[in-house]
Amino acid sequence: MQLTPEQIARFERDGFLFFPGLFTPAEAQALTDAVPALYRRREVVNVREKDSDAVRTNFAAHLYCEPFARLARHPRMVEPVQQLFGEPLYMHQFKVNGKMAFEGDVWQWHQDYGTWLNDDHMPEPRAMNVAIFLDEVNAFNGPLMFIPGSHRKGVIQARHDVSTTSYPLWTLDHDTVAQLVERAGGRQGGIVSPWGPAGSMILFHSCLVHASSSNLSPWNRISVYLSLCAVSNHIRRHKRPEYIAHRDFSPIECLPDDCLLRESPVHLPWKDGMPASALVTSNDDLVEGA
Repeated sequence: MQLTPEQIARFERDGFLFFPGLFTPAEAQALTDAVPALYRRREVVNVREKDSDAVRTNFAAHLYCEPFARLARHPRMVEPVQQLFGEPLYMHQFKVNGKMAFEGDVWQWHQDYGTWLNDDHMPEPRAMNVAIFLDEVNAFNGPLMFIPGSHRKGVIQARHDVSTTSYPLWTLDHDTVAQLVERAGGRQGGIVSPWGPAGSMILFHSCLVHASSSNLSPWNRISVYLSLCAVSNHIRRHKRPEYIAHRDFSPIECLPDDCLLRESPVHLPWKDGMPASALVTSNDDLVEGA
């Protein structure tokens, strides 16, 4: 899957590309069927909502769950990002976010690269988010909201919010968000929200300012979020556990395009449990070549 010159120009302008229904219903269902087993785990890989038992984020499923391990190597996801960066990619983060019916909490306005810079010491914003809908996303179940073009501002000053939700973020203040929205068009396009069926995919820049509201609807909004980083731009610090910020910088090797619907051999290094080393952290920067 290669992007056209028009798509590349639109990405550079807006900071995201939306592909409605890119994965078939059968492909999306193969992933959806694996989610309940992930969410039943009473392990650190599942972060639950602040005031309920609903899963907010499941981490690192590609290391122990076969369908998601295949998705992590899918060419429809990997090849466009590799084209934009012009080099091989590794998996920086893999999340299955559950914005559950009636219980899914907000994600505050933020840039993902703000966290990757401050916590992981990722050198540059040469990492991309890929979101794949496992449920239909509509106006009511807490869809993603983007401020188009905000990625062109680069890294924006943020504060570390550790109290609003169960998952800490480097978030933007209200005045900054209001200014960015006004510059992007105010009520005429200053905030956009891609909606679509299960199987839709979004590519968005790691500096694009985004958020989502709580889910007060009776419909789940489960999505997979994969953060693909240029290998040369790998993180320089292991302040966060490995299940959150991965430490294997090996280039991703793509599987066939139909890998979600047929047997494709994949390595599952954490199939029998997460190693103790994955919980070891450090505030020191890596020593290159050591």
